[in-house]
Amino acid sequence: MTQLQHKIAIVTGAGGGFGEGIAQAYVKEGALVVVADINGTAAQRVAASLGAHASAFTCDVSQASQVQALVAHCVSQFGVPDIVVNNAGTTHKNRPMLEVDEAMFDKIFSVNVKSIFHMTHAVVPLMRKQGRGVILNIGSVAGIRPRPGLSWYNASKGAVNVLSKSMAVELGPENIRVNAICPVMGVTGLFEDFMGLPDTPTNRAKFLGTIPLGRFAQASDVAAAAVFLASDAAEFFTGLEMPVDGGRTI
Repeated sequence: MTQLQHKIAIVTGAGGGFGEGIAQAYVKEGALVVVADINGTAAQRVAASLGAHASAFTCDVSQASQVQALVAHCVSQFGVPDIVVNNAGTTHKNRPMLEVDEAMFDKIFSVNVKSIFHMTHAVVPLMRKQGRGVILNIGSVAGIRPRPGLSWYNASKGAVNVLSKSMAVELGPENIRVNAICPVMGVTGLFEDFMGLPDTPTNRAKFLGTIPLGRFAQASDVAAAAVFLASDAAEFFTGLEMPVDGGRTI
């Protein structure tokens, strides 16, 4: 299958978890992908596994200069990006809201929200010049149906979800589509922080009981949504807040 043949993509937070799954799926579908991650070793590992269709780049998405350098790297290596997936994210450990300090609050909003501000400034002018583009922001069901103990993370993902709709309205007339993909929690590097508990079968069962389909999100679930929304088959889809959640938000 080659739904993304000849497309050029940037995927942030692609050194593992959902981002790695998206990068893998994009290359499988024919895209050229810049694998970006704050962990340069992880980005190199993923890119190496994908061969000549991928290039690694170390990037802290909360820093404007680094995001600009990331986009410049993409243009140099492959060309102007057709697709950008703002996947990099972080959270605080599940705990009462008053136990999260200001430094952690700032980090969450810098990585989860301000990063999209930086990326938008870097890529939208290029997409405007080529007359098309797709931006996918990885939101979360946390911004639709919040869980207790994750208040500031929930707020950041609510911002991502609403921002995606606002961007879609503003950029739609220029043939730039923007959608939010909203996964339920998956077994990624942030899993125990989301639970606020050790990863044990008993603790997993508490959370699985809130997901009608009875399992956590997998990278392949999020990647399938990201492939579709970036493809020409989704040319009339913009402003979506797409849950990938096994029914959690019902």
